[in-house]
Amino acid sequence: MTSALDLSTLGADELRQLASRLLEEMRGKQALIDKLTHEMAILKRLKFAASSEAYTGEQQRVLFETLDTDIEALAAEIEQLNPTKSAADEGRKQQPKRAPLPASLPRKEVRHDPDSTTCSCGCQLQRIGEDVAEKLDYQPGVFTVERHVRGKWACRQCETLVQAPVPPQIIDKGIPTAGLLAHVLVAKYIDHLPLYRQSGIYGRAGFAIPDSTLAQWVGVCGVQLQPLVDALCQELLAQRVLHADETPVAMLKPGNGKTHRAYLWSYCSTAMNDMKAVVFDFAESRAGRHTGEFLGDWRGTLICDDFSGYKHLFKQGIIEAGCMAHARRKFHELYANHKSQIAEEALKLFGTLYDIERQVQHLDAESRQEVRNRLARPAADTLHAWLQAQRQRVPDGSATAKAINYSLDRWGPLTRYLDDGAVPIDNNWVENQIRPIAIGKKNWLFAGSLRAGQRAAAVMTLLHSARLNGHDVHAYMKDILERLPTLPASRVTELLPHRWTPA
Repeated sequence: MTSALDLSTLGADELRQLASRLLEEMRGKQALIDKLTHEMAILKRLKFAASSEAYTGEQQRVLFETLDTDIEALAAEIEQLNPTKSAADEGRKQQPKRAPLPASLPRKEVRHDPDSTTCSCGCQLQRIGEDVAEKLDYQPGVFTVERHVRGKWACRQCETLVQAPVPPQIIDKGIPTAGLLAHVLVAKYIDHLPLYRQSGIYGRAGFAIPDSTLAQWVGVCGVQLQPLVDALCQELLAQRVLHADETPVAMLKPGNGKTHRAYLWSYCSTAMNDMKAVVFDFAESRAGRHTGEFLGDWRGTLICDDFSGYKHLFKQGIIEAGCMAHARRKFHELYANHKSQIAEEALKLFGTLYDIERQVQHLDAESRQEVRNRLARPAADTLHAWLQAQRQRVPDGSATAKAINYSLDRWGPLTRYLDDGAVPIDNNWVENQIRPIAIGKKNWLFAGSLRAGQRAAAVMTLLHSARLNGHDVHAYMKDILERLPTLPASRVTELLPHRWTPA
């Protein structure tokens, strides 16, 4: 904020320029608030309209928890834009008074007292009372309550009142601890447990939390974690070699009760890179423009399969590196299904290339390049000559011809790794990052909205990147949820998975 002293030093023209800039910023912020408020109204109508009754059973519950999460995320975004008066507050019903946490739950007291109980006037402060806030914590199967006690201290001489400040939290004035929030996020996005199933688990542990409440927590956490995800994307795009892949997910269209195929795109650093990270990007389709939007001005080497959606990138200066595993896989299928002798011989030649890669995987890029030039390049030349010879002997249109053609047509990208010691031989690394997500897709089948898919992608980005770096994902998420509210924006990169150390 500009101080009065600063304003007094500005001339008339400078004041007009400042006022014009502030007005423009205000108009832009108000336009975004109006857009988010309109989106929230649409989501509420989807939730409460009669057409929602067309969804039954688990389908309806997963849809409703998605809508609740989206609505809460929108409210959090609007409040960030206009903290003094949220547009969402005007239409929101007054929340009922929160019921006290059950007395039967075990309690742990956390005291927050001033660093010094001596008044500035020299007198000793006297304790005159306290404020108590209870937070719900959870370890698998067991709920506990943290009693945060903030003593009130007063000076009888000068009537000064001293009290420790309320520690900032991800959810302001909420009851969940960072540990409980971390458990909800890990269960939903790593273990793929829908919120209504988590609600049942918590009920058996002694305290039933409505899935609508869990959805609100997830929505707020998604908004608060986004700056960390954005910072990770920036660091990933600073790498000169990346993997890319995509996997289909079903996305529900609430208007007609049907699903259509959306896609979760994944981009990650290589296994040979010291910086271990994977970023997921949710998109409504498999159109190549989504990769262009994500990569932006990035120019480097991209390891990917032969999907046409990547082709436009290579016309813009990005270097294409193919996946040798895809080429090998086609011969493996021939051998597994038909015991083809040609396929068996091809697998032996591919195996030679992979044997060399196992020898060099722990070397630095320069040493790896030297060994590849000496051993892998001659082996690749042998494979190429063999493929050309075999292609002359097999009939057009046969499965063997198609397998050989795939390798010959993409020979340049397939052998790109021979020119750069930092480029891996295949795209298996990113496929391994997507595989755990593919296992649990049915449990978040009805994403319900683009926003829900993007939120899931953001949280999974942090959790799976933490896993890549060898961290306990629950410990990582709990720690960053505790530290993020007090960390300056300039230091947010300290919480990135590849830099994180426990507090």
